[in-house]
Amino acid sequence: MPWLRASAVWLALAILMIAQGLLREWMATPALGELRAHQLSSLTGGLIIVAVSAFTLRWLGAIGRPARQLWIGVFWVALTVLFEFVFGHWVAGHPWAHLVRDYDLSAGRLWLLVLVATLLGPWLGGRLRTGSSDGAVP
Repeated sequence: MPWLRASAVWLALAILMIAQGLLREWMATPALGELRAHQLSSLTGGLIIVAVSAFTLRWLGAIGRPARQLWIGVFWVALTVLFEFVFGHWVAGHPWAHLVRDYDLSAGRLWLLVLVATLLGPWLGGRLRTGSSDGAVP
């Protein structure tokens, strides 16, 4: 498993998602309100993750390797959740209740969909690249 490369792509994704979050706060939140901006950001964030996944699969050695694609997704989700809670609480100073709030689908919070996109992004990216259900190169 190319852990170092998967970590590098995750870091690039984290930077992109932070930039997207800043844009959300500066542009979408004032125009749409906090909840709608969060929802829009969650959906576009998921699309960004799948697109970056598709773009980097060859470099990750995961073209035509659905099991590797899924393991990369699991690794990325673990890093993401760890980052969200460690950075969110210890660096940004958010209380735990604030961090957990984004996981509440019943309140319209869609962060779980971003985690699903992170988990399945490499596999979905493989399907987009190859056009096959198993991500194998035809």
